[in-house]
Amino acid sequence: MNRYRPNVTVACVIEAEGQFLFVEETIDGQATLNQPAGHLEAAESLLQACSREVLEETGLQLMPQGLVGIYQFSASAELAFLRFTFYCQLPAPLTGRPQDKVIKDLHWLSPAQLDNSPLALRSPSVRKCIEDYLAGKRFSLDLLDSSMLAIAAEAKAC
Repeated sequence: MNRYRPNVTVACVIEAEGQFLFVEETIDGQATLNQPAGHLEAAESLLQACSREVLEETGLQLMPQGLVGIYQFSASAELAFLRFTFYCQLPAPLTGRPQDKVIKDLHWLSPAQLDNSPLALRSPSVRKCIEDYLAGKRFSLDLLDSSMLAIAAEAKAC
């Protein structure tokens, strides 16, 4: 029996003046919207991964202020994700410049504009995270502990 190994991803809900920052990317030939998001890399904390993905996909240097939620999502019988979604609140929308060539554009959208967008959502998680954020689901970063990331590096050095 194979062990269940979901992909660990991070995402960031970025809000300013009632609008949310989305990245536009092409997936399987279709333009889609997503929060800045990506995969956790080896020896990287969840916060580091989130900040890195936001920088790569938007060009903005932001540190998450809290956690919206932790989501399990199955895209298929063989492909599953464990998504840690963070948030940042900004006083005003910022202009970014994606560093990742996969990102085609950035969009600041209200929830109504998101609902009426001709672009598809990358996954149902995109809308769910916005709904949870708007419902006030915001948790302290104290929930996360990356202090044991160094254990493998220390053991290897011995």
